[in-house]
Amino acid sequence: MPPELIIFDCDGVLVDSELITNRVFAQMLAGIGLPLGLDYLFENFVGRSMQHCWSEIARMLGHEVPESFRAEFQLRSLTALREAVTAVPGVVDVLDSLTIPICVASSGSHEKMTTTLGATGLLPRFRDRMFSATEVARGKPAPDIFLYAAAKCGVEPEQCVVIEDSSAGVRAGVAAGMRVYGYSAHTPAHRLLEAGAQAAFTDMARLPELLFGWKVPRQHENRLD
Repeated sequence: MPPELIIFDCDGVLVDSELITNRVFAQMLAGIGLPLGLDYLFENFVGRSMQHCWSEIARMLGHEVPESFRAEFQLRSLTALREAVTAVPGVVDVLDSLTIPICVASSGSHEKMTTTLGATGLLPRFRDRMFSATEVARGKPAPDIFLYAAAKCGVEPEQCVVIEDSSAGVRAGVAAGMRVYGYSAHTPAHRLLEAGAQAAFTDMARLPELLFGWKVPRQHENRLD
């Protein structure tokens, strides 16, 4: 059955932001004695709430992360995103082609979503349909954010499709009882499939074909050739 709602993750699915923020994160962590590489950050932090990330960093440090450090990371990452974030290649054409309701459900804050979606011109498509893990009790891989988004949009979970790029996000969608498709531009496809994704794809333009069986015309500059 065709879905009645498509729930997009934000970072890495709608906006190409993961490398930008994780480079800032890696640089700042190295400055306090935690030289964690990008591969480690993608494996352990991408797709998770910042509360989870701060808890893990505190465990590694042996003490709480100073509030000043958290504030500095937020400031520096938002500044970097405003300067460099772009829409995921092909996503504009995909969004133009869809005729069913869409929303975004992210582990990031509303401020971050507003920044990245605003900088890429995608914000008007999701205004009043943006949901953050800060609004629910548990972050991904718990299903709370996806169940919350579905309820707010008035759609039953089994009638929703989730588009995710992290293992934690895929597990959250599966736990919510939704079909999940994994966008594997930065995460290895096998990890998304092992987490429960029905399919993994690296070209966002393939999404309508996976969901509905038809191909989307490519018209915008940020397309994959």
